[in-house]
Amino acid sequence: MSENLIPEYSEYKSLLQRKLVEKRYFHSLCVADEAMRLAEKYGGNAQKAYLAGLLHDITKNSSKEEHLNIFNTFGIILNNVEEKAEKLWHAISGAIYVRYILNIEDEEIAEAIRYHTTAKADMPLLSKILYLADFTSRDRDYDDVDVMRRLVDESLDKAYLYALSYSVKDLVMQNRAIHNDTLNAYNEAVLKGSSF
Repeated sequence: MSENLIPEYSEYKSLLQRKLVEKRYFHSLCVADEAMRLAEKYGGNAQKAYLAGLLHDITKNSSKEEHLNIFNTFGIILNNVEEKAEKLWHAISGAIYVRYILNIEDEEIAEAIRYHTTAKADMPLLSKILYLADFTSRDRDYDDVDVMRRLVDESLDKAYLYALSYSVKDLVMQNRAIHNDTLNAYNEAVLKGSSF
């Protein structure tokens, strides 16, 4: 599917420009492009991937109060790790925002947004694509980004395991708690015999 078949989404882009700082808005555009590319490469729905990528960080620059208001309004109870890791909040609140405030009634998109930071066991294709697009978008410049980009073009499963390993190691090095969803995703990938 060529890029010109993807809807413009100008209304969502305008909303993102109002809600996000400039760097985060640019990142959202980059992730949308990368998610679409990966969907085309690996047989996913390019339009859904683009939209999930575009909206994945919609609440990233929201205040603590805004996040807590969304959680309270929609009955979300954070676990111990989530309570202490505000970096994870935008994935949870973002999925709710997209589903119930923007009224995008597509559970695959909501789930992809929900798990784009932690991953989880039994990730569907769209969720894996968004998770990896967030690692490999053209604006990323962390130490292993070239390795990630090479792997994502070789194999979605190789790249997924590498991304999970990278995340686990990074959290351990920072003495930060690791979400059970991440550990479950990592264990599942290893036990399936994935390697990089």
